[in-house]
Amino acid sequence: MNQETSSRRAKAFRFIFLMGMVSLFGDIVYEGAKGVSGPYLALLGASASVVGLVGGLGEFIGYALRLFSGFIADRTKAYWFFTFLGYGLLFSIPLLSIANSWWVAALFIILERAGKAFRSPARDTILSYATKEVGRGFGFGLHEALDQIGAIIGPLIFSFILFFGGDYRSGFSLLWIPALIVIGILTIAKKQLPHPEKLEKPNESEEKDSKIFSRLFILYSLFTFLAVAGFANFPLISYHLKTESIMNDVQIPTFFALAMGVDALVALLIGRAYDRVGLKTLMVIPLLSLFIPFLAFSQSTTAVIIGIILWGIVLGVHETIMRAAVADLTPISRRGLAYGIFNTIYGLSWLLGGALLGILYEISISYLIVLALIFELVSIPVFLMLEKEQKVK
Repeated sequence: MNQETSSRRAKAFRFIFLMGMVSLFGDIVYEGAKGVSGPYLALLGASASVVGLVGGLGEFIGYALRLFSGFIADRTKAYWFFTFLGYGLLFSIPLLSIANSWWVAALFIILERAGKAFRSPARDTILSYATKEVGRGFGFGLHEALDQIGAIIGPLIFSFILFFGGDYRSGFSLLWIPALIVIGILTIAKKQLPHPEKLEKPNESEEKDSKIFSRLFILYSLFTFLAVAGFANFPLISYHLKTESIMNDVQIPTFFALAMGVDALVALLIGRAYDRVGLKTLMVIPLLSLFIPFLAFSQSTTAVIIGIILWGIVLGVHETIMRAAVADLTPISRRGLAYGIFNTIYGLSWLLGGALLGILYEISISYLIVLALIFELVSIPVFLMLEKEQKVK
């Protein structure tokens, strides 16, 4: 490795670390709220179907708007603008402290997800330049691992506050601090590397085929839709834990933090595995997801804990190699749009899956389990077709 290459890798690593710290503090805000959003909405009077719908709708808006933001970011190259705009909307989470009804709280939750829609394609495009230098899987894995450290701290903040006699509102108010830190670190990152696209060599940016809608990408998107649709969102799981009195208000965010810790560890391991064996690592998603509804929606505390751990493993794969694969399957000139398309499909799956599973939960947990299984089982042959198509390419 010559000195220039070593310098580029070091610069890329430092930049990924900085952006990881941005996500770390951002997740203290968002994941801290996510771990208690189900119980908080229930406390404000929301039903199970409303909780499932809010969780799914929030994720859908958070992903669907990425199609628009990714397209505009590609056309304008204003990646930093969209990144700052999106992180600025994190401030809607501390505002949950003033919500006096479930629909006001739902509005703030959805508004934060809209912010994620603005920042994610731009941020991931920026990161894709840097991860090219250190390995896609490892780069996105490192970013996700740092991200999930924040996802552990956030729920624990609520655990401590509730344990010592505080309430949800005081927890949300405390989140003003990490939200402000996010903007500070992001400003440092931009100042250090205002043009991250320079990390990718010019000849690597020259592409013979700029098509996005290749058969490979279509199969990948279909697999993503099916695999995610059968993956229950945590607000619905936490609703089950509270309403069935399986865990108390202190334990729920604590075990959500456990899931985030598992996610962080898996991100680094699965990222390295992806750099070595490629898309084969995605098979972990349906194989493990098949067991989650049986465990997470059971009446056994032990089974629920195992289900939450599996949930964290699968989420770690979602957030790491699913993102890394998009960069490898699409041309750099369309990468922002590609992330927008991918995330729109991902979000649509969250919406449909979350809403359907929430409705079925109120009818029968058995129906919820059957639907989740159908989605995951159908995704397996699609994955096999995807793998075959990649070999042809």
